Amino acid sequence: MQQCVVNLYPKAKARYQFINRGKHSFPEGFAAALQDAINQMASLSLTKEEKNFLAETCPYLVPTYLDFLQGYRYDPDEVAIAQDGDQLHITISGYWYRTILWEVPILSLVSELYYCMHGMHRVSDAVVKTVTKEKMEAYKALVVTVADFGTRRRHSYDVQRLVIHTLKTYGGNCFVGSSNVHLAMINNIKPIGTHAHEWFMFHAAKYGFKMANTMGLEHWTDVYRGDLGIALSDTYTTDVFFDQFDKKFAKLFDGVRHDSGDPVEFAEKTIHHYQMLGIDPLSKTITFSDALNYDKVVRIAAYCRGRIGMSFGIGTSLTNDVGLPPMNIVIKMTEACDVDERWTPVVKLSDEKGKYTGDPEMIALAKTVLHIG
Repeated sequence: MQQCVVNLYPKAKARYQFINRGKHSFPEGFAAALQDAINQMASLSLTKEEKNFLAETCPYLVPTYLDFLQGYRYDPDEVAIAQDGDQLHITISGYWYRTILWEVPILSLVSELYYCMHGMHRVSDAVVKTVTKEKMEAYKALVVTVADFGTRRRHSYDVQRLVIHTLKTYGGNCFVGSSNVHLAMINNIKPIGTHAHEWFMFHAAKYGFKMANTMGLEHWTDVYRGDLGIALSDTYTTDVFFDQFDKKFAKLFDGVRHDSGDPVEFAEKTIHHYQMLGIDPLSKTITFSDALNYDKVVRIAAYCRGRIGMSFGIGTSLTNDVGLPPMNIVIKMTEACDVDERWTPVVKLSDEKGKYTGDPEMIALAKTVLHIG
């Protein structure tokens, strides 16, 4: 997404906000500890080895972007942190091409610091390895492909590193990669992932709700020309998405990603949509990524097998299954503006009404414009 923003929207700005969905309580001094960790990120830079890895494994990233990334530095001034009692407040603001890289590391820092500062002890490395191996063996028996999507709400860096090493050791052809590019490099596996909701949320701010999906998909293909071909479907509900996912897009994109609502109902809608367009669903893939665990994957695989391709991006159940309650935290874009410098609130209307995010008045407007009940 950052490469797209650098190319298409270099003057766009964005604001983000931390959302504590799990209503977790943060200990005294948490904000200061988080600020210190974020300040240390200012010294990070892309190494020559990392740049070469990206060039070799991600050919869709062009040399000019990799040169830009080599010069990129995190600016802690873009992040404002405050603590009110046991509640944590985080806002991010600045040029979109810069601030787009804050979400994942901040969430992973919040999660790791939360367990550390609460003095919560996890199970041993041996247990983590055993549990992960058992899960991988179970997924192998289902004959499905699994990727690690678990950086944002992992227990810690050490746990995720151990989990990915175990997945690689025992996964065979079942384990296909990780969305954590650093851990993909040190484990010699494929970096894998998709675009996020904020891509379409920005396009709604710039072009309006009715054009958000269409323009977001058009601009994605303008940059990637067929690479990275999994389309995220639920920024403004799946029904609205499929109304706009016409034959052109359905043929251009390799498949779609499910991230909210009932996965089997989504699979049924997706199969029907491809069939209505005269496209063989078996030539396409659904990437499932919504709070997956083994039982969910069993149910989904039983429905999809022989009907449509499927893959699974599994997060918290892999990287935060350590005997402690996992966190439920997110960071979402809240406002965006382009060259006109007029800020527009942005919203997300997923297939689960309880997961709507954004300004209530703008949510109501989006529902009216898009005829969402």
